[in-house]
Amino acid sequence: MSDASPRPPALLARGLVKTYHDAAAPIEVLRDINISVDPGEVVAVVGASGSGKSTLLHLLGGLDRPTAGTVSVGGEDLASLDEAGRSRLRARSVGFVFQFHQLLPEFTALENVMMPGWVAGSSRATARARAESLLEDLGLLGRAEHKPGELSGGEQQRVAVARALHMRPAVLLADEPTGNLDRRAAATLMEIFERYRSREQQAIVIATHNPEVAQSAGRVVSLEDGHLRPIRIESGRI
Repeated sequence: MSDASPRPPALLARGLVKTYHDAAAPIEVLRDINISVDPGEVVAVVGASGSGKSTLLHLLGGLDRPTAGTVSVGGEDLASLDEAGRSRLRARSVGFVFQFHQLLPEFTALENVMMPGWVAGSSRATARARAESLLEDLGLLGRAEHKPGELSGGEQQRVAVARALHMRPAVLLADEPTGNLDRRAAATLMEIFERYRSREQQAIVIATHNPEVAQSAGRVVSLEDGHLRPIRIESGRI
């Protein structure tokens, strides 16, 4: 009999509720959300614009606090941490990729990818070595000294992915990462996600409208009326 215990989920949310009170009447965006994502698993979240996909990713990554419910990353409950502790956990364990890249325009591609290491206290040499390794792996080392405005949309998104991967996060959250990319660039991006998922066993959650992106995930859930439900992808249609 093996004594090995199962690995805990990389990401676990229970009873998540998010209500906004800045309108004439409260708006409940998320209602009793429950989701568990294992190391090395890819989950796609689909749903109409305004359904709350971005809100959900912000809660899962600790960028926002739920009205009710809990989120744990690597077994650590975000609610048990103060703001400084949540920031440290995000820097160490969560990588974010956004539709509009959110690169710092005044810095080069290399400096943008180095940024998480600097913030975490790595030496310049260590941060630079990691950033150069990632850019080389993503086919961008030759563009390292270019600023974001000098890169194509696909190149900017790959830089953003490299930045998100800098700290080898346990969880990678991607919000419409292919929304501004053509089909070829989108396919390249998904190949990169799969490569790192396989190599480093990251849990990946992708919010997307793209059926082809959803098809590449191991599991697909739909966010409707504030609730998550599992769905199947058939014939390239959600």
